Amino acid sequence: MGMSGGGGKSRATLSEINITPLVDVMLVLLIMFMVTTPLMQQGIEVDLPKTSSSGVEVNEEPFVLVINSDQRMTIAKQKIAMNELRPKLKAIFENKKNKQVYIQADRKVDYGFVAEAMAEVRAAGIFNIGLITQPKDQ
Repeated sequence: MGMSGGGGKSRATLSEINITPLVDVMLVLLIMFMVTTPLMQQGIEVDLPKTSSSGVEVNEEPFVLVINSDQRMTIAKQKIAMNELRPKLKAIFENKKNKQVYIQADRKVDYGFVAEAMAEVRAAGIFNIGLITQPKDQ
């Protein structure tokens, strides 16, 4: 009545799990995470102050890029266009040790314009960028 195969010999059940496909899948996932993780890192690095002092202490006169409410930029009271910003900053900071720029933008200026100005400053080789703001109580 029972089904038996091959002349009365019974087959033993396989009790081991083949882990080769599992290892293959895990290696593929590991490689995918290793490739995509560096792509997920975005943003601008910000050096936060380590003290609670309210002012900025610098040894020399700070370099300030001012952006007016009508998106006009000035450096040392001289107007400058966006396309002139990168070469001008490269020339100014070519021989300076302290490569630091402070951006003072009007509250009404579009965020995209300020971001574009910051990108031009970074493209000029200046990675230490500060934003000038007013304290809340003023």
